[in-house]
Amino acid sequence: MRHLSIVLSLLLSIGVLAQEQKHEIAEGLIEYHDLFNTSMVEGVSCYRIPAIITAPNGDIIAAIDERVESCADLNPNNDINIVARRSSDNGKTWSDIETIIDFPFGQSASDPSMIVDKVTNDIFLFYNYMDLQKEKGVYYLHVTKSSDNGKTWSKPEDITSQIAKPEWHTDFKFITSGRGIQTRSGKLLHTMVNLKNGLHLFGSDDHGETWFLIDTPITPADESKVLELTDGTWVINSSVHHKGLRIMHSSVDEGQTWTTKEEPQLIDPGNNASFIRYTAKEDGYDKDRILFSNAKMKQGRYNMTVRISYDEGKTWSEGKTIYPGSSAYSSLTILENGDIGLFFEKDNHTENVFASFSLDWLTDGKDVYTKPSK
Repeated sequence: MRHLSIVLSLLLSIGVLAQEQKHEIAEGLIEYHDLFNTSMVEGVSCYRIPAIITAPNGDIIAAIDERVESCADLNPNNDINIVARRSSDNGKTWSDIETIIDFPFGQSASDPSMIVDKVTNDIFLFYNYMDLQKEKGVYYLHVTKSSDNGKTWSKPEDITSQIAKPEWHTDFKFITSGRGIQTRSGKLLHTMVNLKNGLHLFGSDDHGETWFLIDTPITPADESKVLELTDGTWVINSSVHHKGLRIMHSSVDEGQTWTTKEEPQLIDPGNNASFIRYTAKEDGYDKDRILFSNAKMKQGRYNMTVRISYDEGKTWSEGKTIYPGSSAYSSLTILENGDIGLFFEKDNHTENVFASFSLDWLTDGKDVYTKPSK
């Protein structure tokens, strides 16, 4: 019995030491900055849900939830704002925290995501809204637009009636955080989850003047990202709970029908990830490249890793670990100079950090970014 007690004590000590182990950020990063933590603004409980894009003029915009009342999600949090910081020098320096959305107490906005329209140079920022005083539990879907590279934003527009069915009024539904895309045809596309009725795509064919729902439910899927492959196929990379991996959905008919398969190469704890186009031969680059970032674990939100695919997502590199410790939601962007920017929740979202690195670093010298030939 005494021997068993000693063994149990040793195992407990090992567990405590593992939890207390101090993790280090990867060496060789170009830039590394903690952009949002609670010491920066008095009275804030936490910052969560990162989203990042590169504006048409090359500025980087990093947006996030500013959760004031508590660190709880939209329901039941009475006070969540959307705030941002901007960089005009590829992430070397950053603006002060700027407020984009701030409703009166009792009304909250959460889960920022963005799309850059490369035709009009507008930036669309989406979020989910709730009036907890009048309609607690009812989710509305909003968008705001910037026509000056994120310096100012339009009055928010409620697009719920355009992209959600009336019978979904009380359903738990949300636009997924991070980013949407613009297809080669100019269509804006994004993902919305209805936990009862499945993932759906929504979009715009008129540069955000109006929005439409593609009424084809996609399952299984929770927080997801959409991408257009070089052959025109639409693919959605989805998190699911209790699977330990990502799910890939693909459509060759612009979302009318979908094929679904598990992706065992991309292990995942059921956590929001990022999935973006890096380069395409069609744009004059030397190779087709796609990037993926997530907490590379089957269970537990640890080990923030960035991986690359050269065959449109059929196979993936083992990736490079950015941070082995506690890390959750992440969002990727391509910087004006071709470097890669990553914005992610670190150490149980007590820090929300920006890291940048080169393709050469990501691939250990096996690949180098070159500017497009056209």
